[in-house]
Amino acid sequence: QVQLVESGGGLVQAGASLRLSCAASGPTFSNYRMGWFRQAPGKERQFVAHIWWSSGGTFYADSVKGRFTISRDNVKNTVYLQMNSLKPEDTAVYYCAAQRATTTRYEYWGQGTQVTVSS
Repeated sequence: QVQLVESGGGLVQAGASLRLSCAASGPTFSNYRMGWFRQAPGKERQFVAHIWWSSGGTFYADSVKGRFTISRDNVKNTVYLQMNSLKPEDTAVYYCAAQRATTTRYEYWGQGTQVTVSS
């Protein structure tokens, strides 16, 4: 059973940085794609970034490109989202998700961590 636990959210001022962590447990993740999503109040969930666990290949939403960096630690089985130059519009609940390479959707989700950026 895959379990994902996010941490690292908080309240920061615009321009600050935060690093989110997603601790993953369960089977080996070598054939998984790990993603970060976010959902602001009253809005739909939005893709932020993903990383392929085996290759380390990444992809970002245009809104965060150049400011956010996704990475993974194979030893700690943890995925990170380094967020720099935060803006008030980055305020949302951030979710970690996992998708097997053989499927077309993210199957496993964490409980989310709140990020609030004040202006």
